[in-house]
Amino acid sequence: MGKRLLSFAWGQNGLGALLPISDAVVIVDVLSFSTAVDVAVGRGALVLPYAYGREGAAAQAERHSATLAQPRSASGGQLSLSPRSLSNVAPGERIVLPSPNGSALSELTGDCPTFAGCLRNAKAVAKAVGRVGERVGVIAAGEKWPDGTLRPALEDLLGAGAILSALDGELTPDAEATRAAYQAMRDSCPEAIRACASGQELTDAGYAEDVSYAIAQNTSTAVPQLIDGAYQNALKTR
Repeated sequence: MGKRLLSFAWGQNGLGALLPISDAVVIVDVLSFSTAVDVAVGRGALVLPYAYGREGAAAQAERHSATLAQPRSASGGQLSLSPRSLSNVAPGERIVLPSPNGSALSELTGDCPTFAGCLRNAKAVAKAVGRVGERVGVIAAGEKWPDGTLRPALEDLLGAGAILSALDGELTPDAEATRAAYQAMRDSCPEAIRACASGQELTDAGYAEDVSYAIAQNTSTAVPQLIDGAYQNALKTR
């Protein structure tokens, strides 16, 4: 085998560019899709990604005997994109989890081995993805501006950098800069994410605890891998 090549890109267009040259991809959506997936699969649940706003989510849940997660603002204690709402899911529970960024990207990866990475599971995911192939693409999902265009998100940059920091290999310039950003901010990462635009938006909306889940670096050993259309803990399927 040759030397591992590590690449980085943003959003849907970045995913489209890296898919043809990657043996595996990692979707990073720290606030909150990837963090929510990590919490759920860490408890043995299965998460089916579904693009937020697309019709058919309820039918998808019915087809798979799954629970349809509700919008965070209207969840009323039900399962939602809030990591806290998923902290007590039962092993084997199936959840359709709509989100506008991480879920939407997850549905576009086709047959390429796909992982959901975040700060909580950066080392665990890096170790697993490093076994899959020599070309690894790390995709920061980012957020959306009101007009639907990509809004780069600090939390996803740092999450991607944490994963790249835990991988050995030759980095593209974009990947090298992303890793360097995380390494420079490793100690201040929690405070930075609380203070960044996405962190402030969630805190102001009453979801500061969701940010707390997201900034807990390397506290999870779960490896969420998309298998047969559902994220599940790859460590439990081997």
